[in-house]
Amino acid sequence: MSSKHTKPNFSHSQLVEIMKRVFRLTPSEIRSLPSYDDQNFYVAAIEGGEYVLKIMNSEDSKNTALIEMQNYAMTVLHRHGLPAQTALPTASGQLMSLEEVDCGYGCQKYLVRLLTYLPGTTISKVPLTPQLLYETGKMAARMDQILQEMEHPHLGVLQRKNFIWSLSSVPLLEAYMNLLDGDPLEEAVKSVIRQYKTSVVPNRSNFRKCINHGDFNDLNVLVQPDESDGHRISGILDFGDMNTGYYIHELAITIMYMMTEHPKPIEVGGPVLAGWESVLPLNKAEKECLYVLVLSRFCQSLILARHAVILHPENAEYLMITSRTGVHILHQLWELGKEQVEKVWFQSAARFSERK
Repeated sequence: MSSKHTKPNFSHSQLVEIMKRVFRLTPSEIRSLPSYDDQNFYVAAIEGGEYVLKIMNSEDSKNTALIEMQNYAMTVLHRHGLPAQTALPTASGQLMSLEEVDCGYGCQKYLVRLLTYLPGTTISKVPLTPQLLYETGKMAARMDQILQEMEHPHLGVLQRKNFIWSLSSVPLLEAYMNLLDGDPLEEAVKSVIRQYKTSVVPNRSNFRKCINHGDFNDLNVLVQPDESDGHRISGILDFGDMNTGYYIHELAITIMYMMTEHPKPIEVGGPVLAGWESVLPLNKAEKECLYVLVLSRFCQSLILARHAVILHPENAEYLMITSRTGVHILHQLWELGKEQVEKVWFQSAARFSERK
């Protein structure tokens, strides 16, 4: 984000006008949905139907090819039977519209999309049973497998060099270390970045490449009750962090975010890993780096959330969601150490797989 004024701040009347003019729909209800640096709204229309109106921040709105790829990826996953949203056409038949609007700091251009509304509640609101964690790991692997098979003329835009949220960019966090001055977290973060440089970087040539969703987190996975008193995944949201990376990155990201919602975080890794390996067994280099990559994602999340709060103090509650429990979990994993944590994860995954 280049400045604090990139996030859209559309008023209710501006939203109604856009829905009518761009999508030929009259809202009967509009309510705000959580977002990191965009604006998302649930919209019910008088004409029938429920939708999600997504307004991109003005910085990301400049990259229409990237948004086009995200639309395409959602469509491809949907065609393969995965519960992804899809973009709906405007009145003129396009899948997005660039709107010039004044949100209070001068006219800026924002890409606007209308997406299908998926039923369900976020996985953060239900008990994370071992079976649901297994299904989450399995879904993440299947998703990346399908994304890797995509063919599109704009595929190259996903090679987002120095994209700060990519797990290839962990050393870039050093530029933000002043945010941790005097914080007890500083020592752990510096240690993780050192381990990343000495263990992940030399092993990277042996990781299997793919396209990552990149943000398979507790607020981007929807679930609904199933017939056996558990839950099944009913939605995959938010493709804004999609980038070319490695399969092991998606697994690390999935484990990390599911840990933030579990009363015993260390127990999360085993079932997620078992689900993932039911689709894509890890190779030696990937196994070797999983622990450090999970810790690296905690570091990214904790540091970049603090940076975002400086830019958007009004959105602090949403931006710091992961931080509340994340600091404690990172310390716990770091103090237990690689050997102990891996033992729990890999033994638990093996036991879970045997029962399948």
